[in-house]
Amino acid sequence: MAAKKELRIGLIGTGFMGRTHSNGYNRVPNFFPDLEYTPVLKAVCSRNAEKVQAFADQWGYESIETDWKALVARDDIDAVDICTPNDTHAEIAIAAAAAGKMILCEKPLSRNLAEGEKMVEAVNKAGVANTVWYNYRRLPAVSLAKQIVASGKLGRIFHYRANFLQDWTINADVPQGGTGTWRMDLEAAGSGVTGDLLAHCIDTAMWINGGITDVSAVTETFVKERMHALTGKVQPVGIDDACIFHCHFENGSLGLFESTRYARGHKALYTLEINGEHASIRWDLHDLNRLEYFDHSDESIVRGWRSIHVTDGDQPYMDKWWVPGLGIGYEHGFVHQVADFLKSLETGEPCSPTFKDALETQKVCEAVIESAKSKSWKDTGVEWTEK
Repeated sequence: MAAKKELRIGLIGTGFMGRTHSNGYNRVPNFFPDLEYTPVLKAVCSRNAEKVQAFADQWGYESIETDWKALVARDDIDAVDICTPNDTHAEIAIAAAAAGKMILCEKPLSRNLAEGEKMVEAVNKAGVANTVWYNYRRLPAVSLAKQIVASGKLGRIFHYRANFLQDWTINADVPQGGTGTWRMDLEAAGSGVTGDLLAHCIDTAMWINGGITDVSAVTETFVKERMHALTGKVQPVGIDDACIFHCHFENGSLGLFESTRYARGHKALYTLEINGEHASIRWDLHDLNRLEYFDHSDESIVRGWRSIHVTDGDQPYMDKWWVPGLGIGYEHGFVHQVADFLKSLETGEPCSPTFKDALETQKVCEAVIESAKSKSWKDTGVEWTEK
């Protein structure tokens, strides 16, 4: 067997996403052995030296840094993986691009459209490979949903609806800001559920159903003031706790999206449903290996929703895993994204979603926030070209 080409990874950030990405890099060689490239965990960066060393020991990184600028400057790093809060994405990505590094960036791309545009400009100018970790695309059942829609089995699409519901911020004593609750701080996050949760729904929707042209949105902040974890001061909350919007897609279908962190009993309920002229499909993250399918052309006496267990080797990605009937989990979407990025280095094709693709999702998020503020319809300006 020919020697593998190394992709030397520098990871910035050791939180939840740092763990999922690291697991992806570690698992790829075992389950995608035919790839020309193999990831090498060269360095990991976080501000606390003791904690970052423990992370490096656990996940297998060769060295540590406590300053991301030092990591970006290293000659032994090929790709920078950004797993930090949203307010640092732009600065790190722009610096990494200027240093000629490939970039893998956590979602959302940026806090706002202006930052995202600068990031796209930077990677285009540098000509470096880039991708954004919208991981739900790469769960096999969701990938199968895209294949079914693209095949024309549903016919003309009429409706796309999605929910992403959580309940972790209902308690008014949950602070904003700081390491654990930066998503509650407008300055760090850029928005609330819109950029954190609905961005996932929007990315998946446009990947499957095409561009979103305009939106009409309502947002609400239920707890108006919270203590800031870093200063101890009680101050106004700037993020959206809940968001509902409807929209038009380029293909003429209607979209309905809802997200909240105030849905008691839901920790991570992400569902999507697509209704077409001939058939419908729906998916639920809580049962992620199943895709439900309704085909009106079935004989009437047996017509109804069927449950497709997405574990067979001819379904997306599943030939790499176990035997039919045995499912995989949330973490495997990240393994698949690593594999797809490594494959893109072989083929020279971009690994979607690229920064440019993710910028289109950012346009929708920004239009949603502006629509809610102005209580009016807003055009998104989306130019969706991804296939």
